[in-house]
Amino acid sequence: MRKQAVVRKTALFEKRRETMSLDRDTVLLLIDVQEGFKHPKWGRRNNPCAEAKIAQVLNTWRVTGRPIIHVQHVSQEHASVFAPDSPGVALQEFARPADGELLVQKRVNSAFIGTELDRTLKESGASGLVVVGFTTDHCVSSTVRMAANLGYRTIVVADGTATFERRSVDNKPVGPESIHQIHLLSLQGEFAEVLDADVVLCLSEEQETASR
Repeated sequence: MRKQAVVRKTALFEKRRETMSLDRDTVLLLIDVQEGFKHPKWGRRNNPCAEAKIAQVLNTWRVTGRPIIHVQHVSQEHASVFAPDSPGVALQEFARPADGELLVQKRVNSAFIGTELDRTLKESGASGLVVVGFTTDHCVSSTVRMAANLGYRTIVVADGTATFERRSVDNKPVGPESIHQIHLLSLQGEFAEVLDADVVLCLSEEQETASR
């Protein structure tokens, strides 16, 4: 039975993959890849390889000359690790904008609220996004849902995102991997395609090969 389930899952994925592509104008959107998420106050985290996967995708976008936008959360709360004068507000070194890469600063969960992100994307003619960053259930999810509602074809890099343990309404711990998977599942199909970094990089390579 397990083998049959794996075969069915593989067949469904291959059917989905036939319709997937990455245009040259697909924007890589890095959400809140900031020092503040290293603070111990967040507690237990899933996917310790997220930064490495983000770096892989970022490097590919840079090498192929695709557009890149960095999103930085700047909190209005003075006690926040993302307060303007806090060390935690800084982008992690590997994810800081290079020349020609746009930085968008936001103050709420969605990168589209109170920013010029939507206008910038539309003016550039971008129709697709690839999203990585933190956290899966907060700013990534909020931004991806709005992106879909605004008409952008969006891919979430599943292993290029992560989250932290939280407490349920009855104060029971909920593991970060469970939260991560449930939120990715709620995005899949309705708001985005959810793919691992290796698949996204493969799609990028296919597009580059086809354009030569």
